[in-house]
Amino acid sequence: MEENKLFKISGTGCTLVDYLYSSVDFNDPVFKRYLSQTPGDGGLSPGRLVFKEEFDKFSGESYMEVRHAITKGNNPVAINIGGPSIVSLIHASQLLLGSASEVQFFACKGDDEGGTFIENKLAGTPMKVGKYKTGTKYTPFTDVLSDPDFDHGHGERIFINNIGAAWELMSSDLDASFFDSDMVVFGGTALVPNIHSALGELLLKAKANNALIVVNTVYDFLSEKHDSVRPWPLGESIETYKSIDLLITDMEEALRLGGKTDVDAALDFFESTGVGAVIITHGSNVLHYFSNNPLFGIIGRSTLPVSSKVVKEIRLYPEKVGDTTGCGDNFVGGVIASIARQLISNPEKRVSLPAAIALGVASGGFACFYHGGTFHEEYPGQKNELLNPYYQEYLAETGIK
Repeated sequence: MEENKLFKISGTGCTLVDYLYSSVDFNDPVFKRYLSQTPGDGGLSPGRLVFKEEFDKFSGESYMEVRHAITKGNNPVAINIGGPSIVSLIHASQLLLGSASEVQFFACKGDDEGGTFIENKLAGTPMKVGKYKTGTKYTPFTDVLSDPDFDHGHGERIFINNIGAAWELMSSDLDASFFDSDMVVFGGTALVPNIHSALGELLLKAKANNALIVVNTVYDFLSEKHDSVRPWPLGESIETYKSIDLLITDMEEALRLGGKTDVDAALDFFESTGVGAVIITHGSNVLHYFSNNPLFGIIGRSTLPVSSKVVKEIRLYPEKVGDTTGCGDNFVGGVIASIARQLISNPEKRVSLPAAIALGVASGGFACFYHGGTFHEEYPGQKNELLNPYYQEYLAETGIK
């Protein structure tokens, strides 16, 4: 790095508000009026997500009015910043605090309480706003309706997503400041349709500026609804993959992106695309990765476990457990932060992908110990301080240097 030059990270993608409604009775007569009758009809279905626009068509009513009825007018028990883009970038900015770096994001919100909520919460984070455009639609949100008594006490959730103002984020909103970055991150763009469809050309533009490119995915509900058989598209064509230095995806998304039924076949697909490196997470199971580019070097197909310290504490201290919301997004943020740390400390040195994964694993695991994806610090550096013991023990456990 040049002296006094900041390592600049710019990101865009899915940015929304999560509203959690608990103790919603899925068997209540009022609620049952809105249950799905046939798959994909736009009705509510336990364990599944439906888009607000589709629900409005299905019910013939406005979801915003129906929500009041099915929640009995109760307020959400928790409101959090959510989305694969903003959660991972906030986490990265928290871990990079005090380093020669800058993290900024680009998104679109509505002129409403959701947009105000995100703005107020962002003021307490180290992340900067590159461009937070105000659109004409609602701030993107996901309502999580939870019935803990459903299925004989096993519990279940229903998700209602509103893409809203994310429809109004355009390629032209990613200005020179976005592309003039050392690293660009596209997170969950499947829920930001106009960015997702133009992903190929946007990556080429970033690559022309010599930016390191990271793409992390989200379940592509729009593509799945359009065609549940063919592989999900990523940008205009399969050529998009060649511009990606690091692709981070979970197992379900990896299988659908490749149109495959097992992880080995999915890895075959990714290797055939010319992508630089891939990490496939799988919840509490081992993750898979490989690399074939100058930045990370040549690494054959490999696996790494989750954190045994996290697993042990979840088992022994259930009172410490929050929820798994945002574990994957925090994993991504940890990987981003580690790559930046390594390049800041020695820009000529090859980046250790296993070391980056280690910070990702610790970050994703630590997210189990609080509610929601975003950890709101009581003082600068708090999250890094609390997370570091998990990171150090994971390094010792795996022998990663």
